[in-house]
Amino acid sequence: MERRVSLLLTVVMVLVCSSAACAAPPIRIGGLFAVTGPASFLGEPERNTLEMMAREINGKGGINGSRIELFVYDTQGDATKAVQLATKLIRNDKVVAIIGPSTTGETLAVIGVAEKEKVPLISCAAGIKITQPVRKWIFKTPANDHVAAEKIFNHMAKRRQKKIALLTVSDSYGASGREQLKELAARRGFSLAADEVYSPKDTDMTPQLTKIRGAKPDAIICWGTNPGPAVVTRNVKQLGIKIPLYQSHGVASKKYIELSGADAAEGITLPAGKLAVYEILPKKEPQLKTLREYDQAYRKAFGVEASTFGGYAYDGLQLVVGAIRKSGATPDRIRAGIEQTRNMVGVSGVFNMSAADHNGLDLSAFEMVRISKGDWVLAH
Repeated sequence: MERRVSLLLTVVMVLVCSSAACAAPPIRIGGLFAVTGPASFLGEPERNTLEMMAREINGKGGINGSRIELFVYDTQGDATKAVQLATKLIRNDKVVAIIGPSTTGETLAVIGVAEKEKVPLISCAAGIKITQPVRKWIFKTPANDHVAAEKIFNHMAKRRQKKIALLTVSDSYGASGREQLKELAARRGFSLAADEVYSPKDTDMTPQLTKIRGAKPDAIICWGTNPGPAVVTRNVKQLGIKIPLYQSHGVASKKYIELSGADAAEGITLPAGKLAVYEILPKKEPQLKTLREYDQAYRKAFGVEASTFGGYAYDGLQLVVGAIRKSGATPDRIRAGIEQTRNMVGVSGVFNMSAADHNGLDLSAFEMVRISKGDWVLAH
């Protein structure tokens, strides 16, 4: 009798474990993006990309047999909301990693939560202070703003533009960029003719630009994210200012050209991720295959071209997936796995993380581009 009961239990266990009930538990991953609000041009493609990539990975069997289960929230670009939602992701949704937030200010606010709860955070924001100094649980996928600043100064040096004017937005992204630009300008021998600031909500920058014109710089560097830089671009055109205008990588999407107007944006130069210009890159470019596949997949899924900003979420998920496949799906193993990432070809560049570098990108992450007839061309 006991043998028959034992055999029956064995059969039951086999039947149960052949069902979905015995499948590997899902891997819970969180997303924090500014899907609505002023920074929606960042957050919407980031959310879209994360969801698209998760569907693709799940369709191929998941990660080591486990499906990805996403928990994605809209921060609306608000730092306080981002902190609340990060806490919810960790304590209620039990995620093992968070991708986002979209902006530097939100990320700096959320860092304390991720560090306290010991959950890896892979930010989609560019501010250098996110990963410098290095924090054990914090990573980021956009190249640091000092890398973008150095690309601009290299371009200016070739043109002997040594007297510069700054026009930066008064938020965390702008403050970080301004700090890096001033430090690097002093180190590289550039002189500062003007240093102006504008508010994220300003709709007219003619007072600042009038002062800058009076200082007679060789070039102007505007540092911010839309819509401010587009306003600056239109104002430069309206005032008839002929001084070369550089923008930051924070506007490296077609949305900037649309907001500025192709006529006003003509000739504007900026550092951009290679996604914006992959169709005209040399065939030996190591990122070319990844960039093409991502753009084509995004176009198919959403009917529009992929943006550099969506690429930040693409890279964030790839870092997490690579770490899980290599090290395991617990927060501490994911953190360690990301830190050990070497030569990972992503949308934003080729990543080489280490204990001393939680960004893993260098100057090769950017191309200097110029706007010509409403589109990007390489700026030589």
